[in-house]
Formats: sequence, structure tokens, C-alpha cells
Amino acid sequence: MKEPALENGQRPLEGILVADFSRILAGPLCTMTLADLGARVIKVERPGAGDDTRGWGPPWSETGATYFESVNRNKESVCLDLGDDGDRRLARELALRADVLVENFKPGGLARLGLAYPELSAENPGLICVSISGFGAEGGRDLPGYDFVVQALGGLMSITGEAGGSPMKAGVALVDVLTGKDAAIAVLAALQARRRTGRGSHIQLNLLSSLQGALVNQAQAYLGAGAVPARMGNAHPSIVPYQLLGCADGPLAVACGNDPQFARLAEQLGTPELAADPRFATNSARVEHRDVLIPLLEELLGTAPAAVWQQRLAGAGVPAGRVSGIDEGIGYAESLGLQPTIEVRNSSGQAAGRQIRHPALWDPPLAPRSEAPPQLGEHTGGVVAWLRNRTEGAGEAKAAAGEAASGQPAGYRPY
Repeated sequence: MKEPALENGQRPLEGILVADFSRILAGPLCTMTLADLGARVIKVERPGAGDDTRGWGPPWSETGATYFESVNRNKESVCLDLGDDGDRRLARELALRADVLVENFKPGGLARLGLAYPELSAENPGLICVSISGFGAEGGRDLPGYDFVVQALGGLMSITGEAGGSPMKAGVALVDVLTGKDAAIAVLAALQARRRTGRGSHIQLNLLSSLQGALVNQAQAYLGAGAVPARMGNAHPSIVPYQLLGCADGPLAVACGNDPQFARLAEQLGTPELAADPRFATNSARVEHRDVLIPLLEELLGTAPAAVWQQRLAGAGVPAGRVSGIDEGIGYAESLGLQPTIEVRNSSGQAAGRQIRHPALWDPPLAPRSEAPPQLGEHTGGVVAWLRNRTEGAGEAKAAAGEAASGQPAGYRPY
């Protein structure tokens, strides 16, 4: 049966309830992505402390730690002490009403609280449970999962940094970000599967696997050719030139992904003969002779500032760009009309700062959603009252089991 189209402005995940038992970065990024797409996300936090990242500052905005705020907009915050029997019952009630539950306790942590997936799915068969760990639920179940350590153990740091220099981490918690995006993709796939089967699923992700899935050509170089990649600074193992090149006042990123681009680069540098030189005429030849080519290019680029070369090369169809600060990068995106930020508003409707928006633009456009990250426990009263309404909860549980009567998959409960 053909699915009905979204009404103009309707968010695709409206009607989906997400119980967010995660903290730090990977899980909260996943749930914020779902919230941006219309899901209702209820974030469960520890009374008095909340998500660890509420204390990860400086820097601080007027309302809290910018780290926390970067991945927690469009959510409701409820404080529950999972060591307390009463609060644990409320947490269970939330899980039984949810379409999706996201958690990043150590493997087995939720089970010890009586919130294991097999128990929950017996009463809420449509539940999709996402468990995120550092190193999986087998041999690495007891290892704490921190992005920095996974970058080291998983191989990313071994290929990041200057040749002969110290291994370096990426400038952002990249593995957490990758895992959060992997988790969101998995949830969307599971929701689609549930439409066909009426059943939820338990999805396990770990930081190490998400990192290794993102190593793409570098991992395949080892698996397919037995070549273990090493640090090359900003150079590329398979493409030349594809790195920072020095100009009169600083570096310029130049990325010639094919031979015609290199020919245009040579022409702009006033040396079209470089593209006909057998040592540089093809990419494989340029890779072989990179030690000769790169100094030649830097000598030519050294005659003008990076900004001049960026404009000239971009006009000729050669990918090139100055190294910018994050502030400049946001400004550049704005200059291209990409609308990189949104203004969020608090529960009183007052402006509460800007954030980077969800990257996707829709046509027709989705209704904008820009609720500021919640203050700790901001929604506890309302959510707890809703959870204590057993009549409503029982009705929803009955709806979950009665898919055939409604035509909706088990676990689908509009709120």
C-alpha cells in the first residue's frame, strides 16, 4: 500500500516517542537527530547532576555548558533516581510507552535495573531499543568507552598527524559523532521494519565498530592489499595534490581529484607544461613523484596570498580553500545561503541563542523546531504526572498489542 505523503510542514517522526536514557555525546546526538525530525524525546537525568556534560565547561552560555547544549535541543528533561523503587517504576512506565529507547549504560546496566529489552518487549512488542557501548557486549563489555581512547585503539590516531610525529586525535569527538549518526540511521531503519512486521528490535552499537566502519579506504587498504596506512599529515595516500600547500601568507587546501583539475591548476599557476610532464600527467604518476611535485607547487603558490589563490582556483574549477576558524566556516556557509544555524527559544518563547541546525533541507520544508536545550528537570512535573496516569498507560499498552484492530504497527502510539 502506498504510504501517505507528508502534509506540508509535517515532521516525519511526529507521533514517535523516544525514551532517552543516554548521556555524554553519541546517544544524545542520536536522540536530538530524532527530535529535530519530529519525535518527542524525554531525556531521563540524574537528580541534582543530570547529564555529565552539563558540567563540561568552560565555555558556558548564559544558560549552561555549550557542550551539553550542542546535542540536547528539542527535548524534555525529567529527573528520575533509578536507584529508587518508585522512580524506577516510572522509568519502566516510560519505556513501556515508548517507541524507541536509547541508552548507553555499560552492557547489562539496564538489565540490573529491571529494564532489559526482553522484559520490556514482552509488554511493548513494538519497542526499538538502542544500546550504545564503547567496545560491545562481549569481551569489551567492562571497558569504559571514551572517544579519545577509541581513536587510539581503533587506528584513527595512527593515521592522523604528521609523518614521523606524534599520533593525533581529531579536533572533535568524531567517533561519538559517527556512532550517534549510525544509531539514528539504525532507528529509522527499525521504524520502517516495524511498519511491516509490527515488531521492534534491539540494536547494539559500539564506538569501536563505528570508527572502523568510517575508516573506509584506509581500512580496505589493509584488508585488500595488506598495506597498513601510516600518518601522512595532510597528504592523501592515493591522490596528489590533495593537501595543504604553502602560499605567501599561509596554507591553502588544494584537492585535485582528477587529471583535468590538475591541468587547470597548472594553467592557473602559469605552468601548463606541468600537466604534460610524464611525471605529473596522471594521478598515479603524481603519487609516485609527489616529493618532486609538491615543492614545485609551493614555490609557485608562494607568489601570492592564500585568499587570492582560493578565488582564482575556485573560479577555474579547482577545489581549494583557506584554513578557516569555525567562526569563519559558519560565516562562509552563510555567504553561500546554506542557513547553517537556527535560533532556539526557551519554554517562555524567549530567544536562547543560536545552534547548528540539522543538516538536511526538505522540499516542501518541514515546520521549524527550535526548542532550547532543557534545564535540568524542567519537565519533571508534567512528565511524572503523565506517567502516573495508569489509565492512559494501560490504554496505550493495549493499543500496542492490538495492531490488527487499528491498522497501525505494534508500538505505534501517537501522543
